[in-house]
Amino acid sequence: MPKVRKAVFPVAGLGTRFLPATKASPKEMLPIVDKPLIQYAAEEAEAGGIDQLVFITGRNKRSIEDHFDKAYELESELERAGKLDLLEIVRSVLPGNTSCIYVRQAVALGLGHAVLCAKPVVGDEPFVVLLADDLIHTEGKGVVAQMIEVYERHGCSILSVQEIPREESNKYGIVEVERDAEGTMRVVSIVEKPRPEVAPSNLAVVGRYLLTPRIFDKLEHIGKGAGGEIQLTDGISELLKDEPVIAYPFEGKRYDCGSKLGYLEATVEYALAHPALGKRFAAYLRDLAISRL
Repeated sequence: MPKVRKAVFPVAGLGTRFLPATKASPKEMLPIVDKPLIQYAAEEAEAGGIDQLVFITGRNKRSIEDHFDKAYELESELERAGKLDLLEIVRSVLPGNTSCIYVRQAVALGLGHAVLCAKPVVGDEPFVVLLADDLIHTEGKGVVAQMIEVYERHGCSILSVQEIPREESNKYGIVEVERDAEGTMRVVSIVEKPRPEVAPSNLAVVGRYLLTPRIFDKLEHIGKGAGGEIQLTDGISELLKDEPVIAYPFEGKRYDCGSKLGYLEATVEYALAHPALGKRFAAYLRDLAISRL
């Protein structure tokens, strides 16, 4: 069974929900305390054994490339000033054994199209897809590592899922599943953003996918779907005809950082857990809450 070595990051979106902050800067570069969202996603992939990061980019995304590039001037200045702790932080943004590849998505035709853009780089290998605005905190193994373990047992595509309120089904891809004798949830069908009254379940696919390379053939032939875009959900639906797909209820807490509320929740909770800032920030929030009573 081929090893999962490559991770695809679709980062060409416009981030309109965060305008004007995202007018000239990608939403994936929005910071949670002191690291941008894209770095959290990259670190999760690297912790799962991924050593090739494939970024599907668009206009105004140069800052992502700069973030993962070597900053000679900055490193030289930090070293000269004796700020070795900050120097180590800068140098650790990208581990030495990890490479970055950037592919331009010239026209924004949806998530499925973004994944298809990675075909020349991924080739005939299994790969993971991470949506950086789904920030997932885990106490142990990251979600990518969890999914790779499942893949190594079953050798098929895997979708990370979580239960959602049914009334929110029109925001997600929703799966219908059946459990086998071992309790594994095999996907029977998947539909993109169904109305609550027709949703097949309340199991939503969130921003982590592990896909076999057969998905590329499906995405090349399905054509445009909802919204005039090439939908990854439609490609997965076609993939189900040829091979099993597993729904995996990951261990961890997800923050929807594509929404302002989710982004603020993540910022507050990550700040409270920050080793240098947590206690002082908690005291500030406590005093603030008392003053507002």
